[in-house]
Order: sequence, then structure tokens, then C-alpha cells
Amino acid sequence: MNATTTTTTAPDLSAFWMPFTANRYFKRHPTLVAGAEGAYYRLPDGRRLFDCLSGLWCSPLGHGRPEIIEAVRRQIGELDFAPTFQVGHPKVFELAARVAQWAPAGLNRVFFSNSGSEAVDSALKIALAYHHARGEASRVRIIGRERAYHGVGIGGISAGGIGPNRRVFGALSAPFVDHLPHTYEPAQMRFSRGQPTWGAHLADTLERLVALHDASTIAAVIVEPMQGSTGVIVPPVGYLERLREICTRHGILLIFDEVITGFGRLGANFAAQRLGVTPDIITFAKAVTNGVIPLGGAIAHQSVYDALMRGPEQTIELFHGYTYSGHPVACAAGLATLEALEKGGLVERSAQLSTVLEEAVHSLRDEPHVIDIRNFGLAAAVELGARDGQPGARAREAFERGVQAGLLLRFSADILAVAPPFIATEEQIRDMVETLRGVLRRIA
Repeated sequence: MNATTTTTTAPDLSAFWMPFTANRYFKRHPTLVAGAEGAYYRLPDGRRLFDCLSGLWCSPLGHGRPEIIEAVRRQIGELDFAPTFQVGHPKVFELAARVAQWAPAGLNRVFFSNSGSEAVDSALKIALAYHHARGEASRVRIIGRERAYHGVGIGGISAGGIGPNRRVFGALSAPFVDHLPHTYEPAQMRFSRGQPTWGAHLADTLERLVALHDASTIAAVIVEPMQGSTGVIVPPVGYLERLREICTRHGILLIFDEVITGFGRLGANFAAQRLGVTPDIITFAKAVTNGVIPLGGAIAHQSVYDALMRGPEQTIELFHGYTYSGHPVACAAGLATLEALEKGGLVERSAQLSTVLEEAVHSLRDEPHVIDIRNFGLAAAVELGARDGQPGARAREAFERGVQAGLLLRFSADILAVAPPFIATEEQIRDMVETLRGVLRRIA
């Protein structure tokens, strides 16, 4: 990329209320990007930042992919919008079939949304509708998990376990929700490489919840196979298998939220295939269009779909949808993205690069302030000890020093997360970690 300095007029920052951002702090210390190409963002002054988190977990192909750009441009000229209420267009059916081919066997019915948050709410509605259609309308309870992030819809924050979401918006939460404990126990898991060997028994808490509420009231269990937003929390060996077993025995649907892990992040199409555990519904978003245009969805098992396809043929089976469900331009971007992932063998490359990332990131173990490192697939987290009375301040400083050093990191609390693009080279990943080493040595 040409790093020639460019001159731009600074925009007025006052009107935009930024999401998940300390607005007042940002507007005093703004970080603005002006362009992107490949594995790098470009600042207005021409400096490059290595994209350590593939956008926001959503750009595994890197930025500026010509085949996606051309697919979007062509689609806008051909069909810029069409509803999918009572009408269809070819690409929405084509993309649904392609997504189903990527999914585990049996999960072959795709309901499109526009984001991961909407995908989760769609999956929860499908679960409730499934039981209702089967004559088990008493199954209305959703079981989520502590520290879970399932987006910001009402269903997602209800099933989720992120404290600030629940504290502030709890009055809007769905009433029939309970939570499993999270699976992170530092004393047993600190500096694990891949899946921890301790913790499968934590799934047995589901049996206690079944005994408490009765299985006849529970519709679904929803979990992220790997919890990304809360800091790359990796499932213990045997944990998800145990959840699957308990759900099957009690007639409870199992939903995997794969908004982050879908389309290759763990070195397989979906985490379900990497881990050998097949849920009843998978949610997806982010990487399906390489982040170019919003798109998400829920992939349901054939049996879930069939349960709803009863009654008169003219009846609407699921009273749910969005104006932009299966938007033609988003579908064009999705088809181009999946084709690029397939042609480039990039899911396999993600698996290959994961070993490079693991070796590199765990070399930071003895660096200042590091209290844990964990990794799974092409994703890792470096957790820092918090400053007394200033939670999050150390990671923020690392983020800011990272920008100065040429890295665009992701921080949450005092956790630094990295999930580089699949197109990154081994050298770029090692350089990312070495640059981060220098950052850690300079922060207080």
C-alpha cells in the first residue's frame, strides 16, 4: 500500500453517538482510519496499522477484495433492492444453498437477518415456534451462560451474560431466562493452549437447571462455542459434548452462536465441525460478507423446519422477518466472499496459521503485566493485570501505544484480543506479536 501522507479536513465528531465507545474520551483522543487494503488500515496521515482483529472479527479476507467489490457494484446496477416478503430474488436462494453446504449435515434451512444480534433473536424465536408447533407451548424458557455475548437485541441481552447490558437494560429482559456458569477458571486454565482439559463437568449445571425448572418449560440452550467478545474463552474438552447429550435427552434445542466462529475462524467451516458437536440451530453473521455489507442469519436443522411446515399451505409458518432479510446486494457480497474463501483454501490456511499464532502469542507469557494467554483456532487473548482502582486503563494504554506502533488491537476490560485475517502471512503474525511485546514493555 502507498503510505504517502494525505491531507484531509478533520470531520466534526460531535453528532455521531458511537457504539460501545467511551464517547467523551474518544472525541478528545480520536483514532480515525481513512482507508484499508489487505491486512492493513491506513490512517489519514498515511501510516499503516496491521488489522489485528480482522475488522471486528468480520474481515478474514482482508480489505479491498476486488471480487467482492465487483460483485456488489454489479448487483447494485442489476437489482438494488427487492423484498423477501412474498417475493424472492435468485441470489437469496443461491446464498442460502451455499451457506447450507458449509454447515454441518442436516442444518440446511437458512433464515436471513442483517446482523448477529438479529440472528440470535431469530434463532430464539424459531426455537419457541418449534416447540409451540409440536404442541409443547409450555417450553418458553431460554438457558444462556454467564459472560456470554449474544448481541444487543432483547433476546440476546436476556440470554447473554454481560453485566452492563443486563444492569442497564434488565427491565426489558425476557422473563423466562436462566444462566449456566461460564467456563473460565484461571486457577485451572491459565496459559492453556487450545481447549483446557479441566471443566467438562461445568455442563452438568444444566441438569440442575432442568431439575429446578422442569424440562417441559425449557425451549433452548444457547452458547458460543468459543466466547469471543468476553476475551476468547475456550470450551473445555468434553464440555459441549455434555451439553449436547443433556439437551437431547430432555428435548431441548441446542443453539450455537457462531457469529464470531463461523466461516473458518477456528480452522473449520463452523466451530460445530471443529468440535464434532452438532447443534439444532447455528447463528452466523460477520465473516459471511467479509464485513462489506451487514448480513446474518440462523441455520436450522431440517427437523426444526419441518415441525413448522404444518397446517394449511397458505399459512405463514413463522411470523418473523426484517425488511432487509436477504438483501440482494448483501447476498451478492456473501456469494463472492464464500467463493473467495473456497477458491483460496483459506479455511485450511486459517488452521495452518493457528499454530503460528499459538507459538508466537504464548511467547509473551513472561512479559510485564501478562496474567493469562489463551488461544483457539486463529484467535487469542492476552489478559493483563488491572491497575488498582482503574480497571481497563492498562489495556487502553496498550491499545493507544499499539496504534503508535502500527497495530490496531481490540481491547475489552484488560483483555487484548487478536484474530488476524486468514490472508496474513506467518511473518506478519509473528511481527504483530513482536510489536505487541514492545508495547507491553512500554506500558505502566
